[in-house]
Amino acid sequence: MQITGNTILITGGGSGIGRALAESFHKEGNHVIIAGRRKALLDEVVTANPGMSAAVLDIESADAIVSFAAEMKKSYPALNVVIHNAGIMRPENVTEGNLDTAEATITTNLLGPIRLTAALLPQLLAQPHAAILTVSSGLAFVPMFPTPTYCATKAAIHSYTQSLRYQLRDTKVEVIEIVPPYVQTELMGAHQVSDPRAMPLKEYIDETVNILRTQPDVKEVLVGRVLPLRYAEKNGNYDEFYSQFNAAMAAH
Repeated sequence: MQITGNTILITGGGSGIGRALAESFHKEGNHVIIAGRRKALLDEVVTANPGMSAAVLDIESADAIVSFAAEMKKSYPALNVVIHNAGIMRPENVTEGNLDTAEATITTNLLGPIRLTAALLPQLLAQPHAAILTVSSGLAFVPMFPTPTYCATKAAIHSYTQSLRYQLRDTKVEVIEIVPPYVQTELMGAHQVSDPRAMPLKEYIDETVNILRTQPDVKEVLVGRVLPLRYAEKNGNYDEFYSQFNAAMAAH
């Protein structure tokens, strides 16, 4: 992926990793459009970053995604990169039998990127060069027991990304998977921002963007902190790693 001169759409761009990526790509000389549900939050980011654009998107609505894609084509005809960052992560107790969290998580984290990719793909295919970046998680490879549906959606995004990449192999659309570790954001609440077990957000973004800059043909963006999760099975100690990892989560 070329690191500059793009028109980039970033979903979930109002906070956390999405906002940090948006600001970093903005500084690299790209036109960045952030999308999300909360207009006030989007406006705050755009005000702090003159030249950035914003658009409201309800990623849970199939109809809203179709109309949103039509607006992108009309207002941003040069759009050539989409980063599927929007996501929710909520704990679940499977013994309660309430599926509200599971269904919302699947709709946002999995159906959202699939629907938006389908809606934007004709525009991306028409560009001289383009890229689709999905955001999965280290938890796609070693799930964390309190958030079973979140982990399952991220495993599905990893699988979907591989198939998408292969189907688009003879086009000018690159497909790249970003695989974050545990990062200091508010994904699971304000406490996560200062959790010493999590990777500082700036450190994560700097390493991620540097990988994209120095490895233009990269398929998976893997910072050092996520490697134990990504390669737990390959390293031959998956069962032990899984048990220790989840025991540590249970202890907090």
